[in-house]
Amino acid sequence: MTTKQPSVFDLAKMIDHSLLHPTMTDAELEAGCEIAARFDAATVCVKPYFVQRAAEILAGSGVLVCSVIGFPHGNSHTVIKIHETELALLEGAKEIDMVANCGRVLGGDFRYAADDISRINSVCVARGAILKVIFENDYLQDAHIIKLCQVCNDIGVAFVKTSTGYGFVKQPNGDYNYKGATDHHLKLMRANCAAGVQIKAAGGVRTLDDLLRVRGLGVSRIGATATQAMLMQALARGFQPGSKRLAELRPAVSPAGETSGY
Repeated sequence: MTTKQPSVFDLAKMIDHSLLHPTMTDAELEAGCEIAARFDAATVCVKPYFVQRAAEILAGSGVLVCSVIGFPHGNSHTVIKIHETELALLEGAKEIDMVANCGRVLGGDFRYAADDISRINSVCVARGAILKVIFENDYLQDAHIIKLCQVCNDIGVAFVKTSTGYGFVKQPNGDYNYKGATDHHLKLMRANCAAGVQIKAAGGVRTLDDLLRVRGLGVSRIGATATQAMLMQALARGFQPGSKRLAELRPAVSPAGETSGY
């Protein structure tokens, strides 16, 4: 468990700033890239069509571009996922978040799931990129999650990831909802992944306390839309900035104070 207080820069480099809502306009996506650059995020996670523009905006910033593949349900043919990955990497993505084929997993066809993941991972590795495999845990039982962790261990992927943020499950009353990154699932994934396979939590990590909690569970990356709010909270609480860029954003409040974000 992590005990030393991280710097704000350490926390920023845990964040994939998520720009995936289907209604986001190009102007909103561009503004999101600028937020990611201002706050030293690890990456922006964007829709495939916006990879090239994001790479242009973020050139020289130290913030990488991540593209989603087969998003959000993972049901594309593997050859389509391969082509989508190759195009994203060609246009400037350095990280890929791929959705596993949930129906095949639920049907017990882990040979298909493993082939799907392995072929995308091979494309990424050959081009110096990394792969994060999205399980969509809300749809799965613990046994499925454990088996997918084992599959990803065997393949040697860089990350496994809890959720897309859009894996809504129909409830008994007819409404749709999702839980996203639960502590139970994060502990389960960390316990069943090899030491070299990192964990990404996505869905429901919205505050600084959320971020610190999942970090303590062994999570090294999160997907978040509340990047600015979380990191401003850390600065307001007196966390060391860790970079000149973040030091310049430090609010004029006492260490015990806290900003409201946005």
